[in-house]
Amino acid sequence: MSVLDKVIAAVTPPESEESRKEARAKAHAAAKPGDWLSLILTHHEQIEAAFAAVKAASTPAARVAAQKKLGIILTGHSNAEESVIYPALTKADEKGHATMAYTEQAAAKTQMALLESLAPMTQDYLDKLEHIRGAVAHHVYEEEGTWFLELKEKLPKADEARLTARYKEEFDRYVGTDGV
Repeated sequence: MSVLDKVIAAVTPPESEESRKEARAKAHAAAKPGDWLSLILTHHEQIEAAFAAVKAASTPAARVAAQKKLGIILTGHSNAEESVIYPALTKADEKGHATMAYTEQAAAKTQMALLESLAPMTQDYLDKLEHIRGAVAHHVYEEEGTWFLELKEKLPKADEARLTARYKEEFDRYVGTDGV
């Protein structure tokens, strides 16, 4: 882990597992079946599972393959949020949340690219993977805990279907309709 990674980790301690569970439960309660928020929650869970699969892989080839699947779901999800959800946050007068979200996702994409240069079975690789996972977990907590709940409250009901269709379209454009 780089010095910058260590500094960031020190000044942004992770939320408790209990806090994350509470945030997710609130988000699930606010979501409607098949809406943009339910799609995002499903993708968040898939991303968490993909991180676990990378860490659990027992050979270099398996780890690289799992990392590629993680990269696909993470990039498809972030592209869809950046194209559809974050502009909706801005429109709902949540420009600060949108700016932070874009910044965090750009950092995750950068770190994922750096991960590719590390030997997959080394401690440096696992440290970098954990740093990325922690940053993504924090980002997810912000989205599920407040940002998307606020958007859900402020979003005109007439915009729900459009937002859902556009989010799905952007995600499927990168990931495909069959997922990863």
